[in-house]
Amino acid sequence: MSGHSKWSTIKHKKQKEDAKRGIIFTKIIREITVAAREHGGDPNSNPRLRTAMDTARSAGMPKENTERAIKKGTGELPGVSYESITYEGYGPGGVAIFVETLTDSRNRTTSEVRHVFSKHGGNMGQNGCVAWIFQEKGIIYVDKKEIDEEKLLELCIEEGGEDVSTENDLFCITTPPDKFETVKKALTDKKINYKDAEFTKLPQSTTKLKGKEAKQTLKLLGFLEDLEDVQKVYSNFEIPDEILEEEL
Repeated sequence: MSGHSKWSTIKHKKQKEDAKRGIIFTKIIREITVAAREHGGDPNSNPRLRTAMDTARSAGMPKENTERAIKKGTGELPGVSYESITYEGYGPGGVAIFVETLTDSRNRTTSEVRHVFSKHGGNMGQNGCVAWIFQEKGIIYVDKKEIDEEKLLELCIEEGGEDVSTENDLFCITTPPDKFETVKKALTDKKINYKDAEFTKLPQSTTKLKGKEAKQTLKLLGFLEDLEDVQKVYSNFEIPDEILEEEL
């Protein structure tokens, strides 16, 4: 878990920089549009849309952008139709990498993802080659100032959560997908603010990396994240803290 939460911390800091360039807004808008298209424009009955809207608020995206994306998804406004495609492969040292994308051009996205893999010491594999390593989970980030760890763990377990870990100034709550909204609601009901919440994929096993392979892997993941069509990137790396800290 520590590797995942550290990488999440890196990504959250990186997203603040991306927001300045509009990259993160583009990704969020696509997610909102697809969520509204597939499950309707009401966040109360659409958990995926509700989560995407929470992400939009956390990123500081203007409310009108969110509303416009929902209307494009429901067909009230004209918009681009995005297709969900996943890619799987291996990075330096054999680490597993799973990539989620939303795209309006399958050929373009496939070409870009393949190029990043090959340029940075990885290689794309066939569908299913690494998907089995990852399990879908909900992750909720709570500032340590909000609540005592023991009380948070008690609340988490009570509401069906699985675990609470710590990373720097954050508590990271792990939940099964079907308990994600339940735990979020329990936090809100008790006036405990959470900084961010997302669905993610956690590895069941990890691959240890160090030195050049570790740094190369972080670069590969970073360049994949930078692709406009890429929504999320998951890996099962285990990298020494000192190398991860260089990225913070």
